[in-house]
Amino acid sequence: MNMTTNISGAIRTAVLSILLCCVVYTLVIWAIAQLFVPNTANGSLVKNEAGEYVGSRQVAQEFTSDKYFHSRPSAADYNGAGAVGSNLTPTSPKITERAREIIKKYGATAGNPIPADLVTASGSGLDPHITLAAAKFQAPRVAKARGISEAELEKIIASQVEYPGGVMRNEPIVNVLMLNLALDRKR
Repeated sequence: MNMTTNISGAIRTAVLSILLCCVVYTLVIWAIAQLFVPNTANGSLVKNEAGEYVGSRQVAQEFTSDKYFHSRPSAADYNGAGAVGSNLTPTSPKITERAREIIKKYGATAGNPIPADLVTASGSGLDPHITLAAAKFQAPRVAKARGISEAELEKIIASQVEYPGGVMRNEPIVNVLMLNLALDRKR
């Protein structure tokens, strides 16, 4: 065999491998996802009542107004393209300072302790859920800002509770975007 034949065979093998692994495989997986889980495959995008896209069920976003429930802190500044942890240790002065600022912002005290998920970012920095305890902790602020009773707000929170893990029944969680949209629908 000569060198030209070897190079030609190697190029054909490389091109075929690229086509199979990068194009065909990707198209097959995309088609399967579109067939079985199209909403998830397309980003779990959420529309408001006006039909406008307002976010994704799978990616946290920042809410700063008192009339909305707030998400967990984000090490990625709520940027879905940059899902990252902070890479800071739990004993980092930056983490400690951020926690102190958040605790002060929420007015937490020893008698009214703040749930940990309102102070700590998730591993990805984009977790769209908070615990039920974190939602209830924020309820007085949201009820006051919206001029509704805490009892009415508790019903809205309860309507948005999810139990991850199916029958294993982990701690109840609430998707912050979906909860805030439910609040807007109630006005």
